[in-house]
Amino acid sequence: MKVLIADSIDEEGIDNLKEVAEVVVDTKISHEDLIKTISEYDGIIVRSRTKLTKDIIDKADNLKIIARAGVGVDNVDLNAATDKGIMVVNTAESTTITVAEYTMGLILAVARKISIADKSVKEGKWEKSNFLGTELRNKTLGVVGMGRIGSQVVSRCKAFEMDAIVYDPYLQEKVAEEMGVELTDLETVLSEADIITIHVPLTPQTKHLISEKELKLMKSNVFIVNCARGGIIDEEALYNALKNGEIAGTALDVYENEPPEGNKLFELDNVVLSPHVAASTMEAQRDAAIIAADEVTQVFKGKTPKNVLNLPIVDPVTFQKLKPYFKLSEKLGKFISQFVNDKIKTLEVVYCGELSEIENQEMLTRTILKGILGTMLNRPVNTINALSIAKSRDINVVVGRQCNAETYDSIIRVKASTDDDSFTIEGTQMYESRIIKINDYRVDVKPEENMFLARYRDVPGSIGTIGSKLGEHNINVGIMQVGRDIKGGQAIMVLTVDNPVPNEVVKELEKLDNVYEAVPITL
Repeated sequence: MKVLIADSIDEEGIDNLKEVAEVVVDTKISHEDLIKTISEYDGIIVRSRTKLTKDIIDKADNLKIIARAGVGVDNVDLNAATDKGIMVVNTAESTTITVAEYTMGLILAVARKISIADKSVKEGKWEKSNFLGTELRNKTLGVVGMGRIGSQVVSRCKAFEMDAIVYDPYLQEKVAEEMGVELTDLETVLSEADIITIHVPLTPQTKHLISEKELKLMKSNVFIVNCARGGIIDEEALYNALKNGEIAGTALDVYENEPPEGNKLFELDNVVLSPHVAASTMEAQRDAAIIAADEVTQVFKGKTPKNVLNLPIVDPVTFQKLKPYFKLSEKLGKFISQFVNDKIKTLEVVYCGELSEIENQEMLTRTILKGILGTMLNRPVNTINALSIAKSRDINVVVGRQCNAETYDSIIRVKASTDDDSFTIEGTQMYESRIIKINDYRVDVKPEENMFLARYRDVPGSIGTIGSKLGEHNINVGIMQVGRDIKGGQAIMVLTVDNPVPNEVVKELEKLDNVYEAVPITL
């Protein structure tokens, strides 16, 4: 395995990687050289300098993981990486404490006017009466975004005897209670808080989340702090509110344009500014490198990293519940891909029994798609790009839950529909994977590497004729399962065989009397 370190990271991370891979360090590599050489690498670690654009990613034929040693991935084309089946990870937890501590520093700096007091003294002045500050004790902290950093800021503010109200549409009421905060709406946070701190990502939904309308909701003595992303606060509206005395002050580490050359906020004394350094500590940089290296190592060991951004987030408990069904899901998908010859228009996946009670089964659905598409297409398909490939091929994926699993703990039912036909298969997981139903026929067979399925007329001699034909070609049968709809109607035979059934043998079988269909299956 070969890894490129394209931006400067702590040596400890590099040393850790050298234990599992060949490491190339080129922290000045150009865009053009990356396009030429990216196909040589299995992994790449970047910070903010290197831009991994679509034209680079399209050439990354061997790349398995992109690791961003930092929080955001603005410099990585996430969609292109997903379509290519490349994992993208970041190291957000490496900066959690660092940014939370810096946020506290800015809160204190703006509330106690520390930066302008420092400037005044250095100019030889002694203007004590100009720097009347505000205590944090008994004040209300308003938090917009209660993720890792926001929760750490709350923890520290409680040490200052502050109350906290928070706005986070993804935070559950129970979790908020456990954190000792009041969960409310954005308008309430803005109108009741004495200090407001921002901890949300910049998205189309959060762009100018705080603008003129929101600023007018705030108290005249409020302080606003932003260590998240520039653009969440409308800086023009912020400048007007500060200049007109509508709010008391602000402290910013991030800006709409960076560096913020010519920004009108420079004119004001009730503003504390720093150059996007909230995450810049020796400890955070070291931890980012170590975590990025560890994520790459996990991939090389065949494991799933914990910070994958283009896979659904699955908590450890849920993952353990899903884990026994991954192999079954892929085999069900492979089975379908070899039985359905026309274009799949709709794929219906139904989880029954205990699986239906799990909140999110998306990883299983992606694994089914991986099995289907990986067999059909001449391109790499994995759980990262399976959904995007299905969408590009206009496959409508429908997922449902049905509690009745009959006598089984759980059942996965998959139905693939084309314009003219459909195929359904059901499987379960006990001590091993089992296929328990094919279309309307009940069977009970372990999915093996080489299988064979025949649909035939349920009359005496049909089974023997098929078996004899296979025997003529030295194809040994391991296990046989049969199922039928009604006596004398149609039936199916599912066989496990020692070797794949060649196409010429399949054609001979289809010519036999009473045989409607013969399909070799390779799982």
